[in-house]
Amino acid sequence: MPTEPSAPAPASGALLLCRAEPEAVAPAAQLLRERMLLTRAGRDWSALVPEGRPWRDAGEPVDRVLTGWATALAVGAPWPVLALWWDAERSGYTLASGFRRPVGYVWLANGTPAGEDEAMRTFAARLGLDPVLDVQSLDQLTKPDSAADARARLTGLLAVLTRAGLTLPTGLTPGEPADRLREAARARPDARPVEWEGWQETVRAELEVVAGHRLAPWLPWSGDPRARALALAQVAAGLPLTAFGLRRRSSGWITAGALLLAHGALGLAYDLTHPRD
Repeated sequence: MPTEPSAPAPASGALLLCRAEPEAVAPAAQLLRERMLLTRAGRDWSALVPEGRPWRDAGEPVDRVLTGWATALAVGAPWPVLALWWDAERSGYTLASGFRRPVGYVWLANGTPAGEDEAMRTFAARLGLDPVLDVQSLDQLTKPDSAADARARLTGLLAVLTRAGLTLPTGLTPGEPADRLREAARARPDARPVEWEGWQETVRAELEVVAGHRLAPWLPWSGDPRARALALAQVAAGLPLTAFGLRRRSSGWITAGALLLAHGALGLAYDLTHPRD
């Protein structure tokens, strides 16, 4: 007897949600050297929709790539980065914030929780969510629920974040493949492409964003001792991250480590060639 064709496995996809305006996110995102689309995603939130070449063409695990990208963005910015990812077997998130260790959670495709409950509470604390109402809602996502698959779990996570100002544009839905996500983002009137334009243009764009910003004392040319301390910390963190990425052959982690090393080396070089009085 002929058998019915099985449903195709869900394609891998991902979103990077940054708690910042698109103008601040664009120059930082260029450093990832990955073609993306950038659009607003609510009050003080932006969404980056990657093309997805590392997992589509190179076969890298989407969660590993997104964790590296989120870490790379967050270590050089004053705002947190939330990476949402999914493939045929699992879905999950990674939250990166500064130099702190990223925190994440995973669900199997059928919605079975496969993470640690403490991760949700850390997630809520780092995003400044309500310690009672929001944490209760997040805790529900860690409980067994036969009616909720992995896609529904991510949708529930985003529902909690709407109270923090996040509003994903129509079509940017967890579980959709990368091509469909990019089509939805491209239809937005405020969408803009993010592509690598070379170090000179990228650094110039970053300077325009931070000019007059409270981060100015941390810049290499500020002459502030904090700038040298930050450069040393970036080099110290970048070396093991790069080595880890090389061992795992993960472009996401290699990018994160390389960015830290580049920023740190620039800061130290400037400090040595322009000694303070």
